[in-house]
Amino acid sequence: MLVGVARATATRRPRTPVVTSTRVPVNKLTDVERAEVLAVVNSPRFVDLPPIQIYAQLLDEGVYLGSISTIYRILTANAQVKERRRLARHPVRAIPELVATGPGQVYSWDITKLAGPVKGTYFDAYVMIDIYSRYIVDAHVHAHESAVLAAEMMREICGVHGIPQGVHADRGTSMTSKTVASLLADLEVTRSHSRPRVGNDNPYSESWFKTLKFAPVFPERFGSLADARSFMADFVAGYNHHHRHTGIGLNAPADVHYGHAAAKAADRAVVLAGARSRNPERFATTQDPKILAIPTTAWINQPADNTGIELAA
Repeated sequence: MLVGVARATATRRPRTPVVTSTRVPVNKLTDVERAEVLAVVNSPRFVDLPPIQIYAQLLDEGVYLGSISTIYRILTANAQVKERRRLARHPVRAIPELVATGPGQVYSWDITKLAGPVKGTYFDAYVMIDIYSRYIVDAHVHAHESAVLAAEMMREICGVHGIPQGVHADRGTSMTSKTVASLLADLEVTRSHSRPRVGNDNPYSESWFKTLKFAPVFPERFGSLADARSFMADFVAGYNHHHRHTGIGLNAPADVHYGHAAAKAADRAVVLAGARSRNPERFATTQDPKILAIPTTAWINQPADNTGIELAA
């Protein structure tokens, strides 16, 4: 330590400097050969193929430009290791944006399968719902799916409930059929469809199907078409007139659809005020309990700035 250097440092054998070889590998392709490989793989014949396919085809023709890994290295050096095939560019689907400010303005419809008496047998339930009131304006059960049957249901609905401003559905064969499209065009109804492979663009119908199929009374199978029709008629009637829906202020859909919700709210307010007057200590506020209000609008894909396509302004 007299010289200020630790003993271990002074006695340590110095590292042998690493000598980098500057020898060019004998199998390295020349710049001309590399340019030739790049030109071949980018030629119209091979531009859509991966290197392994190009290698095999050239080999079958008696041509060898380099190994598969060599072709990949050349493509890497030229920033071309990517999807080389020409792929279809699907247009960006517009997000369906519909709004209703009252009953009878926008309907949502869909078809769901009901298991029949034996495995592999199904009935088709056609259901149309008013997105504002959640009222099931019609529900039919048939032995099969048909655009003609769907159009007949829509004609019946328009005759009973009036013509809506918009009808939304997913992209099933009946929903996108010319029969349904022609009918809605003749009625001057705006037709809207969910985006492909987007499961939440038709939320009202899908939510109702879950309510239907998760109900304790929903059977595992229906014994016949008549049984399925009878069950659906009873279930829809019970839902429309007795199911208190949280999305519409705990009102029954029929009360909102036919304008009875305001009177029901007034009756509820009287009941709550009476309960508070009898037992004020049981209520934490000095005001009467609030009645759940009905939303002023019902949206399918409400935009952040509320500047969507307002079918029911």
